[in-house]
Amino acid sequence: MKAAYREHYGDALTVREVAEPVARPNEILIKVHATTVNRTDCAVMTGKPFIMRFFTGLMKPTSPIPGTDFAGEVVAVGDKVSLFKKGQRVFGFNDQGLASQAEYVAVSETQAIAEIPQNVSYPQAAASLEAAHYAFNFLNKMKLTAGQQVLVNGATGGIGSAMVQFLRHAGVRVTATANTKNLTLVQKLGAEKIINFENEDFTRIEDRFDCVFDAVGKSTFGKCRHLLKPKGVYISSELGPWLQNPLLALITPLLPGKTVKFPLPIDIKRSMKYISELLVLGAFKPVIDRTYPLEQIGEAYVYVASGVKTGNVVVEM
Repeated sequence: MKAAYREHYGDALTVREVAEPVARPNEILIKVHATTVNRTDCAVMTGKPFIMRFFTGLMKPTSPIPGTDFAGEVVAVGDKVSLFKKGQRVFGFNDQGLASQAEYVAVSETQAIAEIPQNVSYPQAAASLEAAHYAFNFLNKMKLTAGQQVLVNGATGGIGSAMVQFLRHAGVRVTATANTKNLTLVQKLGAEKIINFENEDFTRIEDRFDCVFDAVGKSTFGKCRHLLKPKGVYISSELGPWLQNPLLALITPLLPGKTVKFPLPIDIKRSMKYISELLVLGAFKPVIDRTYPLEQIGEAYVYVASGVKTGNVVVEM
């Protein structure tokens, strides 16, 4: 089978022929139809931040085939598999890696895998995983109610575009930042007010929010603190300068007033259940920027690493 391949962190990615995996007794073999190149993939590829290496291999990657998500068809099942059957359309995600940027992947049935809802295509299913999982992981750490006000910084990215839709579904009033070309898109996603970050600094607006979600990790609690209401919460998708966000998440709850939360995104199955429900309802539709064939996956990585993508980048087999 064809697969993306590299042996060391930072190596140039190539596409080569490798042996097709065989499903073990507790595994299912999936013919991959679509996967994505996302921020997690870029971290796994480069080994940066270094903390990634504790999960993906300290000196070199545990798996030479990258990929953290997939959408495809079950083509074989192991003798002990009971949850899935041949012919099912399924999608799955593991931020430590699945070796899924290949034509076939074998995964344990206990992994975070679910059946793809009807009327959802393979590219849409793949694009509904990594970023949407992180968006929901932020959301489920908050007790937001309809009518509350939230600012989403970076609403045009994979996480931000999912977050806006999730908040809209919850009845939350959303203010979002976006660039000029995506103002209409973010409005359609559900934002009530949009700040064009190309000509306006969102930290200088006069509105106050119950929560500020930085979906791109380009702000800090210090810069956004004044935007929060007296008991407001700041959440970022990144560690922040000098790892300040995890540290502030430990310190600020001990003090009165505004706090920082830094949720650990560990319950992928719970995220996928929520995402699937919203896909069925039509309340969530992942934003797809570009689609590449597997042979051009290296170009997909370059584009994602440039930081200019809108929503998600999909690779089709």
